[in-house]
Amino acid sequence: MFLFDEINNKKILKSTLLDDKPVKHLFTTRETVITPKDLPELAELAQNNLKIIADYLDVDKDNIIIPVQTHSANIKTAKKGQFYPDTDALVVEDSDIAVLLNFADCTPVILYDEIQNIGAVIHAGWRGTAASIAAKTVEFMNNRYKSNPDDITAVIGPAISMKNYQVDENVFKQLRITLQGEYSDYFSFDDIQNKYNVDLKTINFHQLRELGIKRIDKCGYCTYDAVDVFFSYRREHGKTARHSAVLKLNN
Repeated sequence: MFLFDEINNKKILKSTLLDDKPVKHLFTTRETVITPKDLPELAELAQNNLKIIADYLDVDKDNIIIPVQTHSANIKTAKKGQFYPDTDALVVEDSDIAVLLNFADCTPVILYDEIQNIGAVIHAGWRGTAASIAAKTVEFMNNRYKSNPDDITAVIGPAISMKNYQVDENVFKQLRITLQGEYSDYFSFDDIQNKYNVDLKTINFHQLRELGIKRIDKCGYCTYDAVDVFFSYRREHGKTARHSAVLKLNN
């Protein structure tokens, strides 16, 4: 279940699935924006929010690692002081740093392995979802850290909903082949537009389930509909800021 909380009287979103884990996580909102992107008028607010969130996480703001996202399927382990170009998933193993990725309709995924005490934040737009970036991050964690899917909790954050997200047949086919099972809950066909409505959150849910992850919290908020709370690239015609998914391991 997802619930709103506050930091300094400013709204954030959290999943109750991670409440009892030794980890801090959050999804920012318009009130707690950190990445102004195409809205420079939010730059001062974003800098203030970065400090507020760094204090909440108990980490230096310079130790919040933010990669350059390119809709890739590239996965890296975050290290203090490192720069990460062309990276859309960061695994964190160090409690002295936090990882932060940005979104405005694409699907945020947070993973946490309570046995190995490692986590990850993943950016899954349609390209990342078609490349199974969330599932590949689980495999990365298994190969490098011996993570077992039974020990991983997954949180799928706010993203655009199926009714507001249409793609052509080529994109739909790329998304469909990522799933082994046959599911009907992640798409519908629009006869008038001759396009597919797809739900990226649900595709990521099935990809993770098929790997054996049992604890998955999928957010019901649609960024397009809840544009008063989150940012939506489609609703705002590309001129918008970003909300963020943030993860930090406890000391």
